[in-house]
Amino acid sequence: MTPLPLDGIVVADFSRVLAGPLASVMLADLGATVVKVERPGSGDDTRAWGPPWTADSSSYFECANRSKRSVTLDLNAAEDLRLARTLADRADVLVENFKDGALAARGLGYDSVRRTNPRVVYCSVTGFGSRGGAALAGYDFLVQAVGGLMSVTGAPDADPTKAGVALVDVLTAKDATIGILAALRARERTGQGQRVEVNLLSSLLGSLANQASAYLTTGRAPGRMGNRHPSIAPYETLRCADELLAVACGNDRQFGKLAEVLEAPELAKDERFATNPARVANRGDLVGVLEERLARDTAEAWARRLTAVGVPAGRVGDLASAVALAESLGLEPTVSVGPASPPQIRHPITYSATPVTSYRPPPRLGEHSADVRRWLTEPSQEENS
Repeated sequence: MTPLPLDGIVVADFSRVLAGPLASVMLADLGATVVKVERPGSGDDTRAWGPPWTADSSSYFECANRSKRSVTLDLNAAEDLRLARTLADRADVLVENFKDGALAARGLGYDSVRRTNPRVVYCSVTGFGSRGGAALAGYDFLVQAVGGLMSVTGAPDADPTKAGVALVDVLTAKDATIGILAALRARERTGQGQRVEVNLLSSLLGSLANQASAYLTTGRAPGRMGNRHPSIAPYETLRCADELLAVACGNDRQFGKLAEVLEAPELAKDERFATNPARVANRGDLVGVLEERLARDTAEAWARRLTAVGVPAGRVGDLASAVALAESLGLEPTVSVGPASPPQIRHPITYSATPVTSYRPPPRLGEHSADVRRWLTEPSQEENS
């Protein structure tokens, strides 16, 4: 079997809830040995975040903790704290999202760990950074609110709306993974680890892309436009005879094709709609004209016709139809993580030489405690040499 990229890398996962665990699950997918440290009795908060429930915990917990080893350690008990420090000393990577100062007070902060393990890549995940926002609680919903995402999400005449998933946690997890991999690569050159810090607010701001750039360019904060795009038209949902159709015309050629399918080629020559800036300026008139013609058939029928001529379009579906679409395209969106666990969405990246092919079920609370404790009480290879 071809070794995975992170075979031999040990990750001490002191994180909970979503951003940290999602980062470490990506490392586990890539072959790292991830030891998840959990509180005795209750474990990760998300084990109790249901419904839906699984045989051992919750679907929320299981989405971010497959292929890990769970050990329960009471960091307020001297012997367990000693084992936790040993784990930190033996780890290549440590991931944590404790409140500011909580791990440092136990001798598990970066400065303490690097003294005995200078090769460690120590990744801290916070809500608002380690400076002025160090004491602030970081929850995805709160950061969506104060970080501007809600201000550009939802209908213009309605209240600001959060995204339908903990999107900021997910984005921060991906930033953490990138940072960890970059630090591991740097360690190959220098032999030294480093601290990698990510925070939800910075990851959100970094993901706002054109919206953030528009603000920095004009000094005006963008607002909510529903499903419309501030710079492209038509790039939105349009009403058909039965339901909504998503149409994404990224250039004038695609709009010309749209006009032809709608049997209204003159629209592409109309000065109000001939260019993208004109369509954006006259969006109200454009939507009215398009929806009048789209009302003659179903969203699915229009999607087939438009897709056939290269116009990006599709009916607005749900998760069931999304998974079905991915399956129909050969993307193999789900994987088995064991006979007793529900399937999960697969690792999203495809590798030609080192494919991710093996997934283990999320651990029961403390499932691997005996093995991990035994390993931590045995002399390390360095101690034996």
